[in-house]
Amino acid sequence: MSLTNASPVDAAQAAKSASHILATLPASARNDALTAIHSGLTAARDEILAANARDLELARQAASNGELSQSLVARLDLNKKGKWEDMLKGILDVRDLEDPVGKVTLRTKLDDNLDLERVTCPIGVLLIIFEARPEVIANIASLAVKSGNAAILKGGKESTESFIAISKVISQALEQTQVPNGAVQLVTTRDVIPQLLGLDRYIDLVIPRGGNELVRYIKSSTKIPVLGHADGLCSIYLEESADAKLAAGVLVDSKTTYPAACNSVETLLVQESALATLLPVAAEALIAKGVTLHCDDKSKDALTSKLSGADKFIVDAQDADYDTEFLSLDLAVKTVSGIEDAIIHINTHGSKHTDAILTSSQELAERFMSAIDAAGVYWNAPTRLADGMRYGFGTEVGISTNKIHSRGPVGLEGLMIYKYKIRGAGQLTANYGEGEGQKRFKHERLPL
Repeated sequence: MSLTNASPVDAAQAAKSASHILATLPASARNDALTAIHSGLTAARDEILAANARDLELARQAASNGELSQSLVARLDLNKKGKWEDMLKGILDVRDLEDPVGKVTLRTKLDDNLDLERVTCPIGVLLIIFEARPEVIANIASLAVKSGNAAILKGGKESTESFIAISKVISQALEQTQVPNGAVQLVTTRDVIPQLLGLDRYIDLVIPRGGNELVRYIKSSTKIPVLGHADGLCSIYLEESADAKLAAGVLVDSKTTYPAACNSVETLLVQESALATLLPVAAEALIAKGVTLHCDDKSKDALTSKLSGADKFIVDAQDADYDTEFLSLDLAVKTVSGIEDAIIHINTHGSKHTDAILTSSQELAERFMSAIDAAGVYWNAPTRLADGMRYGFGTEVGISTNKIHSRGPVGLEGLMIYKYKIRGAGQLTANYGEGEGQKRFKHERLPL
C-alpha cells in the first residue's frame, strides 16, 4: 500500500497498471502478502492504537462542539469491543478462503474443438471512500489482494492518524511480497473525491463506507457503478406466537450490542394481539439496557399499563421515527394488525438492508422472508448477524442493498465478475446458422 499525494489521475492510472499484475499473480503470492500484512499489523499494535487514540481525542472534542455525531465517534474507536482483534482475524480468515480467481462456472461445447468457458476474474480497480472506521483499510486491503483487485482508498479527516499508521505498516509489508505497492493506495491529498469520482476510465467500482449523506452524495456524483447502502433502517416484526424469552433476547441483541452499526434494529413492529403478552417482556428487557422506546398510541398504552417506573424510557412516536436510522439507544415501536401489514410497512419504509420476524410459525416466517424486499431476511435471529465475518466471508467491503451483482455483506465473491473464454480451431461464424449447407451449434453442457 502506498501513501500517495499524487494527482487523482496518476493514482488511478497506477492502480489500473497494478491491477493487471495483481490479477495474474498465483494464489500463493496473494496469500503470502496477507500473511505479511497480518504480521506487520500485529507487531505495530501499540503504535497504531496510539495513533487511533489521538484521532479519538480530537473526534470527541468535535462531537462535544456538535461538529461530529456520537455514532461516528463510536465507529472510529479501533480498541472497542474487540475491533482490533476482529480486524486481524479477518485478514487470516480471508487468506485461508478458497481462491476466488479463475474458477470455471460454466462449460459448453459449441461444436467439436470449440469450447466455451465462463471464468471468474477480478473487477479491476476499486475506489473506497470511507468515514471513520480505520479498520476498513485492513479489510479492503485483504479482500482486494486476495481477489486480485487493486484498490484506492480515501479516508475522512477524522481518522487521519489511524489510517496513516495502518497504511505505513501495510506498505512495508507489501514491499516484501510480489504484490505491487501501487495495487493498494491511500490517497492523502485533500478535497480530491470529486476528481476521483470522475475517473470512470480507470476506476471500475466505488464502495462508500459511511453515513447516508456520504453515500447519497457519491451515488449522485459519479458514472462509476456504486456498491453499498445509504441507510441501515432495519426492522423486526414481533408476531403473536413468538417465544417471549427468545424475542426479548433477539431484540436486545439487535438494538444494544452496537447501536451505531448499520445492522442495528431501528423499528419494532408488534402484532396488535401481542401487545399485552409479548411486548411488555421485550420492552422491559430493552429498557433495562437503556433503550428509549418511541411508541405509537396502542403500544404506549399497553406498556404504561404493564410497566411501572419506565415512563422516562417511553415517549410518543413521531411519523418521522419510522423513517429514522437512530444509530443510538432509540427504537421506534409501531402496532400492526398482522403479517401483511408488517410486510407493507417494511417494504415501504425500510432500506432493503436486513429485516427479521420473530414467530413460532414456519409458514409465517417463510412468507415473511419471501415477501420482504431486503438483502437479508431472518427468522428468530438478530439483525446484527448481517456481517461478512459472521457469514464466513472473512471480512467485508461493506453491505450492499443493490439489486444487481452483490447484496448483503460483500466478501470475495462480491468482488469478482467473470469473463468468457472460447478455445477453437479456426471455425468461422459464417459457417453456422439454419441455412442450407450451414452447421448448427451443439450447445452441449460440459462438466465443470
